Amino acid sequence: MKYRTIGNGGLELSEIAFGCGGNAGLMLRGAPADQEAAIGRALDLGVTYFDNAPDYGDGLAEENLGRALKALKARPLLNSKVEIRAADLSDIAGHIVRSCEASLRRLGVDHLDVFQIHNGPSASDPGLDGRAYTQLASDDFLRAGGAIEGIERLKRDGKIRFAGFICRGDDGDEVRRMLDTGVFALINVPYTLLNPTAGMEKPAGFSGKDFGNAISAAHERGAGSAIYAPLAGGWLSDAALRGEQRHPLARAADPQTGSARKNRARAEMVKFLAEETGISLAQAAYRFILSSPQVTTALGGFSSIEQMEEICAASAMEPMGEDEYARLNEVWKNFSP
Repeated sequence: MKYRTIGNGGLELSEIAFGCGGNAGLMLRGAPADQEAAIGRALDLGVTYFDNAPDYGDGLAEENLGRALKALKARPLLNSKVEIRAADLSDIAGHIVRSCEASLRRLGVDHLDVFQIHNGPSASDPGLDGRAYTQLASDDFLRAGGAIEGIERLKRDGKIRFAGFICRGDDGDEVRRMLDTGVFALINVPYTLLNPTAGMEKPAGFSGKDFGNAISAAHERGAGSAIYAPLAGGWLSDAALRGEQRHPLARAADPQTGSARKNRARAEMVKFLAEETGISLAQAAYRFILSSPQVTTALGGFSSIEQMEEICAASAMEPMGEDEYARLNEVWKNFSP
């Protein structure tokens, strides 16, 4: 396992991190013994960073991670997040503090190494309703009693070391606006073989959400980037291309939807990266991500120890060459709507 440092912050993360979200399912639907075994194996492989959130099973993933780490007597670097919903808008800063304190209790620790806003910044009011939290108006980050005030309270009280937020796409100007505050040291953003726009200018002819070269924007401001959904929701895998059912713990996906058919077709177009190097498509997807020196870590979603071992092996692989990037650029131009 190799390691990279968050911008100028001095926090060193493993290139492959352990993601606790619901897509892979292990930390929500797995048996406690299997969770503990997987986390123990991850630590053995050199994984030092675990990414979590209250929204992953309404706190269940945090509880399960806390229990397993206590049993293993381990204290790796821990991340959690806060979701800001319509009911929280009247006291965003207070909600952020309370949410973090609840995460600390579930995880059984006294501080978090990274704490992130699970909403992405939006230039306009996103019209939050009910349980929705995907975005938050930038003004609600910046105003008195807003998100940044809550973050600063937590830093002052020693409950978090570093802060960050999530990028949701088509929000490049707002991402830069938040990074320019100097408050945030780590963004979470997708950067995949199916959508590379977080790491480069949008390729000519490319059809898809634009993540506005956010990785470079973060790097230029001394912040790092954690890559979420590195397998594009599971479509960048050999099993998906073969039409096989997902792991029993993984979130189900309908292969007949329009978006599923599009993702599968695009995955077919990039599988040469795996076939010509003798690695799996999933490994090729992580190799692509880690070939960018501006990426800090890739958040792995694992349903099993075998999947984890497959992905962690990507950390030792050589970066992609110019010829591979050139061929990819030609492929991306043909990613039609």
